Amino acid sequence: MRSEDEQQGAVFSYVGLEERVPKEHPLRAIRRMTDLALKTLDAEFSRLYARGGRPSIPPERLIRAQLLQVLYSIRSERQLMEQMDYNLLFRWFVGLNMDDRVWDVTVFTKNRERLMRGGIAQQLLAVVVEQARMAGLLSEEHFTVDGTLIQAWASRRSFGQKQDPPSRGTGARGRKLLRDTHESKTDPEARLFRKSGAAAVVPSYLGHVLTENRNGLIVGALVTQAGNAAEREAALELLDHARPPRGSTLGADKSYQREEFIDGLRARGVRPHVAEHRPSPNWPNWLRQEERSDPGLILSQRKRKLVEKVFGWAKQDRIRQVKLRGRARVDWIFRILAAAHNLLRMQKLVPVQP
Repeated sequence: MRSEDEQQGAVFSYVGLEERVPKEHPLRAIRRMTDLALKTLDAEFSRLYARGGRPSIPPERLIRAQLLQVLYSIRSERQLMEQMDYNLLFRWFVGLNMDDRVWDVTVFTKNRERLMRGGIAQQLLAVVVEQARMAGLLSEEHFTVDGTLIQAWASRRSFGQKQDPPSRGTGARGRKLLRDTHESKTDPEARLFRKSGAAAVVPSYLGHVLTENRNGLIVGALVTQAGNAAEREAALELLDHARPPRGSTLGADKSYQREEFIDGLRARGVRPHVAEHRPSPNWPNWLRQEERSDPGLILSQRKRKLVEKVFGWAKQDRIRQVKLRGRARVDWIFRILAAAHNLLRMQKLVPVQP
């Protein structure tokens, strides 16, 4: 249940805190944009909370706390609660006064699960993207897609044989693969996977982002189980959600140079600007001559470095290894991270308001 005070979560009374934050501090602009986004989601918050029951953490404050966690690379909710107890900047951003009691970490995680079931992280990213669109920061026709490995909160030693393995595997012609016969006891949805160039096989998920090519803002994000075809399948899913106009372009690296993926882009009216392999009978290229000679192909490949900046920022102790188990929870924090990345970029691109 949301009490009357909780329903006013977007309205703060920062006694002695507002004047302590410098006007040029980046969190001021981020908080302003976050307030606008959360105000848009107020109806969704009300729908998730029952009229009766014990009062809970205001969802606006919980979202702000999660944004702080990824912005400042705080490894766990317990550490987040500890820092909020004494960090006045964090209290100001979340909406707590100096004498307000910080929540218990167990209560915080239980309330996070409720928002997770409501798909709030995906909606938060969508409204932040809409803010960027209204500010003229997005390219509506040129995009880049890429994926990154997210190490799961499990070890290789936790993998053992499944009690009831399927009679037919997921490999070619029903061949049983390791994921069909073994799973982790601590995180059953994690899979052993090795990204190209990596030294070891680790329990992992894959995080995927779709960025626009003007400022490198994320317009779509999701997490899947690790797999060789997961990047290409996720890329098409992100495109279907973004619905770019026909004639748009999509840049990608060589791992997306597969016939079914290129055909999928053509069927959606998207021009494939995918990097090609060197001529080899083992690694064929599937671009047509007119696509290969498109002058925008070189530009798309140059713009592809913007998505690498996203992963470079995200891997700074944010999602190198997540302390959450299960794909749904990892997907939640990954989308929160995508929204935080956009807010951090937008506060540099939007003129400072007095």
